[in-house]
Amino acid sequence: MPCALKITVTGRVQGVGFRPFIYSLAHKYNLKGTVQNNLDGLLIHVEGDKNSLKDLADEVRHSPPRLAKVDNITIQEAAPSGHDEFMIVPSENKGEAVPWLPADAAVCDLCTAEMNDPADRRYNFPFINCTQCGPRYTIIQGLPYDRPLTAMKGFPMCLSCKEEYEDPGNRRHHAQPVCCPACGPKLTLLNYTGHRLSENSNAIRQTIDFLKKGKIAAIKGVGGYHLACDPFQASAVDRLRQLKRRPQRPLAVMVKSVDAAREFCSLTKNEEQLLSRPETPIVILRRKEGCSLPDILSPGLSTLGVMLPYTPLHHLLLSGELPCLVMTSANTSGLPIFYRDDCQSDLNNLCDYLLTHNRPIERPVDDSVVQWDGEEIIYLRRARGYVPDPLTSKLNVNNILALGGDQKNTFAIGKEHYIFLSPHIGEVENEEMIHSLEDTLCHYKNWLKGEPECIAFDKHPLYETSALAKKLPGIKVPVQHHHAHHVSCMEDNSLMEPCLGIILDGTGYGEDGHIWGFEFLYGNAESVERLGHLSYTPLPGGDKAVREPWRTAAGMLLHYWPEEGRKLAADLFPEETVNLDVISRMVTNGINSPFAGTCGRLFDAVSAILGICTIATYEGEAAIKLADVIEGTALTAHEKEPYPFRVIATQDHGHLLDFSPMIYEIIQEKRQGVAARKIICRFHETIVSSCVQTILSVMAERPELNRTVVLSGGSFQNNYLRKEVKRQLRKKGFTVYTHQQIPIHDGGLSLGQLTIAAHVLKSLSHRKRGEKRCV
Repeated sequence: MPCALKITVTGRVQGVGFRPFIYSLAHKYNLKGTVQNNLDGLLIHVEGDKNSLKDLADEVRHSPPRLAKVDNITIQEAAPSGHDEFMIVPSENKGEAVPWLPADAAVCDLCTAEMNDPADRRYNFPFINCTQCGPRYTIIQGLPYDRPLTAMKGFPMCLSCKEEYEDPGNRRHHAQPVCCPACGPKLTLLNYTGHRLSENSNAIRQTIDFLKKGKIAAIKGVGGYHLACDPFQASAVDRLRQLKRRPQRPLAVMVKSVDAAREFCSLTKNEEQLLSRPETPIVILRRKEGCSLPDILSPGLSTLGVMLPYTPLHHLLLSGELPCLVMTSANTSGLPIFYRDDCQSDLNNLCDYLLTHNRPIERPVDDSVVQWDGEEIIYLRRARGYVPDPLTSKLNVNNILALGGDQKNTFAIGKEHYIFLSPHIGEVENEEMIHSLEDTLCHYKNWLKGEPECIAFDKHPLYETSALAKKLPGIKVPVQHHHAHHVSCMEDNSLMEPCLGIILDGTGYGEDGHIWGFEFLYGNAESVERLGHLSYTPLPGGDKAVREPWRTAAGMLLHYWPEEGRKLAADLFPEETVNLDVISRMVTNGINSPFAGTCGRLFDAVSAILGICTIATYEGEAAIKLADVIEGTALTAHEKEPYPFRVIATQDHGHLLDFSPMIYEIIQEKRQGVAARKIICRFHETIVSSCVQTILSVMAERPELNRTVVLSGGSFQNNYLRKEVKRQLRKKGFTVYTHQQIPIHDGGLSLGQLTIAAHVLKSLSHRKRGEKRCV
């Protein structure tokens, strides 16, 4: 007697070839029934032999399609319906589960092979795709994931594509973006005046010729436009930097293959795998000695951001004489990436030629950036390929919105037990970036179908995100910056009980109105206690000191040694003699010199003292160039010797860290001609030792505290710092966690804010229930 099962699969199950996969399994096991998409995910009704049903269910559990991420599978016995075949039936616009959108995936090997085959009808076709690759998130207008609700709705399938789409044995069976040269999007090459030069294959060939001649091309990709040029032509790279107003910040390169990447950079197996994953992020790699790529791509650094081609168009551009291309987002510094077709006039100011197409980009998204630190993946920018996959929480986080911070912004929205983080948005410092944040937020709210009832945001009174939060309806939950970092790492590791935290970053509005950023905390999402911090020093000029690290150094010297500090600063920064007089008065009289105790500014000061970076052209430049000196190299015993520092136990402020002895000795060693590398190594070791020593001092006073430590904050992007603090604390018997799925910097802030807001709502709910019982 036939049996039947109803199987519901939730997670990333639409747009990944799951329906054709189930269809194939049903035929493999001679089963009948149906499979369809709905707003819950995937609904399967299957009937036949009991053992065959079990085999199908096992394969669904253990061998789903490559791009799928199964969150939950529910299997229930059902009554047989007497189906005489197995069918993929039309999607239903109903369901109660939280919908997942599929992420974009790099073009697969099979599609690439077809594209390179002169006998194939998709030969040299720049929009080839199948169920296992291609655009997803960036073309979706709504759910369920079907062609009429994507950017492909304007491209009706030709007969040949329709046959493939309807053929259960075809790799493009129910592939929503399926198309070919007869029915798909068209490429167009324009010059900077908007004049049409060529189309399709001719446009690609002509673009390659222009790039070889040192021209700059804007190229429409999956989530926005890139600016591309030949990295071996210094004049082109120089000009691109001028147009983008990006004088020093590293530029990523796209290389045609892993073998090509190996020519320029040292690659581990893990790094090769990262490059080749469907997400195809930019991977930060170490240059080989004698690397032929010019230093102008990443001035002052020994690393390069490298990615593989992830669209068919990229492959075609790199299939000829160009081994690699500079590929950087098409925008000017501080503005959103261009992605709309009506932005072509703006793009014309950034390039010589524009290679575009007529498939709309529904949702802009930047390239993701990751690094392998020898032990785990470090997410530096979570965007294309990784979003919009959610994190799963132990809490009910329904209808909570967390807006993150103004730097490296992401927001997060909670639905039931899922937390959906936005793609990287960037620095929310101007009207255009605010609009970018609001547009992305609108997309997420429409997709997740609900208006947030609670808004979490940073406590900084001048943040643009805080101002936005106050305009939105709902319960408001302001969250201290470093508490959010602490809880972000806890939530990223599913930790609930109070624990220790070391939070090192560049800035964050503190509860006392000062700028925090070298914090020792204890607590969880419900509450947090500040156990210690770096002693405060003035930042003459406020934000200007962040852009000019020599000011931070001068402020420290003037604060530590009011008289001698003026002479030390004049000796270190002779070109700033006139400004030093002004700064001295500012510090003495407390004029526009906010007090700060942050790891980022400490790195800035040392970088400036050593002459590595006195004026920063991009955020974090001074610290990044300082850290690069010891990245990936072994330290000698002398280089591991920390400088002197003090951990001062106070009654009111916990444990205060005083690095004035270290700063003084660094200046003396510089005067004596000690190698900068040795000073930088000892400086890093001092920071590590101070973190470990402070935690040990805290535990000596309060041995009852949980010996679990979380590490978070942007300064922990420094691989040596993060790995050494973790290693030394573990050696002392502590359990140490770092971030697993999200960035360690402010890009992960929204996760912590949302989790804290969930506990606030839970507390309010309990209080209301208690009040009702008392009435």
